[in-house]
Amino acid sequence: MNIYDIRKYGTALFLAISVGVVAYFLYVSNNLVEDLAAQERERMQIWADATKQLADISSLPGDDAAQAENIDFLFSIIQRNHNIPVILTDDDGNILDHRNFDLPEPIDSADTYYISPVNERYLRHKLTDLAERHNVIHIIISADNLQHLYYDDSKLLRRLSYYPYIQLLVMLAFIAVVYFAVSSTKRAEQNKVWVGLSKETAHQLGTPISSLMAWTEILKDTGADPEMVGEMNKDVNRLSTIASRFSKIGSQPQMERDDLNEVVFRAASYMKTRISSRINLSVELCDTPLPVSLSAPLLEWVMENLIKNAVDAMEGTGSIIVATSAAGGKARVTVTDTGKGIPRKNQKTVFNPGFTTKKRGWGLGLTLAKRIVEQYHKGRIFVAWSEPGKGTSFEIDLPIAETKQRD
Repeated sequence: MNIYDIRKYGTALFLAISVGVVAYFLYVSNNLVEDLAAQERERMQIWADATKQLADISSLPGDDAAQAENIDFLFSIIQRNHNIPVILTDDDGNILDHRNFDLPEPIDSADTYYISPVNERYLRHKLTDLAERHNVIHIIISADNLQHLYYDDSKLLRRLSYYPYIQLLVMLAFIAVVYFAVSSTKRAEQNKVWVGLSKETAHQLGTPISSLMAWTEILKDTGADPEMVGEMNKDVNRLSTIASRFSKIGSQPQMERDDLNEVVFRAASYMKTRISSRINLSVELCDTPLPVSLSAPLLEWVMENLIKNAVDAMEGTGSIIVATSAAGGKARVTVTDTGKGIPRKNQKTVFNPGFTTKKRGWGLGLTLAKRIVEQYHKGRIFVAWSEPGKGTSFEIDLPIAETKQRD
């Protein structure tokens, strides 16, 4: 199992644990809300029983003093309800009493039983809403006297009912911030490592390249075969170009307007003379120029990496098609091979640092290619198509440079 499989399973485990924690807190919060709702219904049942007893005073036990004490006790039960909104109606729907509603008009303290038309409409609307929610307790005063107690959730219960959703949003936001922070930190560390590695590679190549340049000059003076010295010069210049490319990683390269067709053709032509004759490399260029703001040395490096990977994927025989085109306001390059293909699960991870299916190699080629295309050229590189046993097609999309208008 490679590091990216471990990271994938680790991410899945982290998300699973996070979901479990969120689900647990939601379960506890919902139980709390349900328990409070049950307690409020019990209080309303006591309120209804007190109302029933007050409606039938003659049924109260004891003498007049005891009945008076019982009446005071029952009234106290009703008066102590300061937070649960209630509406008491008779069997015909007439409002007999109401409590704890934020009425649109203040109640006249001299006549608390009078309900203004505005308040009447408000309470009727509330009554309809409560009846639809079945928040009602039926009070049987007598065979021909039936009352109905409608009640709403208290402000505390309503606030608590929103709490699980607020808690869910907060926890999801926290998990997202933590995940983003860890991912960003890891990505920044990786970038520093690859930039440092690239610059150190360029630095280490500098000394032997300078030495080789000096040796080629000495060989010229000693009468060595000019053709052999010429080929050596080509290879030394090639090494110098490679070192220059590595040194540009991590710093903003100089971007120039150029025709993408020419850059792709140069890279493909160079690689064509350095791959097996059993591999057919063909180039299909767009009929019209593709002006792009680019760094030619870096983009040629990308093309060479893609072609080299295609050669490695075919194991000695096959064909590679490099094509350019214009699509949707973008300049497009595709590199298609007839190699062994890339499994679907690896089509996104092939650009990750260190990912490689080769026995030898660091797995940095496609990582640097992605950095060059996306960070420096503001484009996009991805696996457009791949099928095991049939081949792979990489695609690069670059923004076409705007044409300058002459005055």
